[in-house]
Amino acid sequence: MKSLLKVMFVLAAIFASTFILGRVLGILTIENVRMWFEQAQLIDPIWVALIAIALLFADLFVAVPTLTIILLSGFFLGFPLGFSVALVGVSAAAFSGYVISRRWGEAGIRFLVRDQTERDDLKSAFQTSGPVMIMLSRAAPIVPEVTACMAGATRIPFLKYLLWFSIGTLPYVGIAA
Repeated sequence: MKSLLKVMFVLAAIFASTFILGRVLGILTIENVRMWFEQAQLIDPIWVALIAIALLFADLFVAVPTLTIILLSGFFLGFPLGFSVALVGVSAAAFSGYVISRRWGEAGIRFLVRDQTERDDLKSAFQTSGPVMIMLSRAAPIVPEVTACMAGATRIPFLKYLLWFSIGTLPYVGIAA
């Protein structure tokens, strides 16, 4: 379990550093996002949808205010479209994180955890506690990206990941939109 926490902490630190950098540079602030949505709404609502999807997808690489983006999607696009757009965006980020980590995550884990027994324990621990983490991950920033990457890196079957992701994400996005 110690190795699992170590790897998850390193991933969280990487994602958090992008958030801090974005805030320090003033790039991804709530005010900026709101302004982008307002400007896009003046042009065409499709631009609001595209901006929302792009920002929610970018959350995999640069921490963005996802709740704010989902709320604004629902506000500017209405519930059905705002919900759909937000779901597409968060799903694109989560599934991309899963696929990328499934392909290259094992090498990252080997770099952080040298002992094979510890890596096996890490995989076992995440496969045991991962479902709950994945389902509850939307409740905290950065955790959805970390759990998506861990699910891919530990080779949890995609359909199982999809089920747990859906259980935690559909209500969250629905309520927020």
